[in-house]
Amino acid sequence: MEQIKTFINENLMPYAWSFAMAVVVFVIGIWVAKRIANWCKGLLNKRLDPTVANFLGNIVHILLFVFVVIAALDQLGVETTSLVAIVGAAGLAVGLALKDSLGNFAAGVMLIMFRPFRVGHYVEVAGTSGTVKEVRIFATILNTPDNKVVTVPNGPIIAGNIVNYSEMPTRRVDMVFGVGYDSDLSKVKQILQEVIAEDERCLKDPAPTIVVSELADSSVNFLCRPWVKSADYWAVLWDTTEKVKRRFDEAGINIPFPQMDVHLNKVDG
Repeated sequence: MEQIKTFINENLMPYAWSFAMAVVVFVIGIWVAKRIANWCKGLLNKRLDPTVANFLGNIVHILLFVFVVIAALDQLGVETTSLVAIVGAAGLAVGLALKDSLGNFAAGVMLIMFRPFRVGHYVEVAGTSGTVKEVRIFATILNTPDNKVVTVPNGPIIAGNIVNYSEMPTRRVDMVFGVGYDSDLSKVKQILQEVIAEDERCLKDPAPTIVVSELADSSVNFLCRPWVKSADYWAVLWDTTEKVKRRFDEAGINIPFPQMDVHLNKVDG
């Protein structure tokens, strides 16, 4: 009987105490880790998109869980130095394998934080133009004018120029109309002014710009720049182009096509 007590005291009790401490560390650690992760999610939700906040909160939870497991194993007497090294090496390998994906993720977080564009905006990013349909963690979904859905990785978006055509409430419509050198410039300017004034979509303030911009090779070019609401941009551009052509035809104003005069000199042989 005495031998059994000695065996228990010398062999089982130390391990039982270590096991109990490991269980306590694990249970309390998991509880604390969950509380910290939830607190981080709540804090991030106030500043970031809910998707990003939840994702980052889950990462914090996973990291804390790994820390708790290592701490519990340390209570059992397990050598954790090598375990930490293995976890670090595995994390590095995963990071290298997912380098591009992690770059797109970081770019997605920046896009959501700084918001250079929003859903519904018409933008030009990474060589692609379209209406923003959705901003995801790794990619942005665009809907092109011909109804194609384009998935653009966030990395190239944040690394390049972002042209947002919808951010400002108004836009300037830039149009150039060429007329023949024999045209009455005053009459041309009057027609352009009338066409712009008749269109209620063209804003009075800022005032439109209508000037002679260039004496080209075969035409006198007029620059016509009215301001419109961003939503009216394309309709005004197309309608004005058609109206100007019709009014020029009615007034007998010639719109020349590119041409070249060739002079031949006869050489007596």
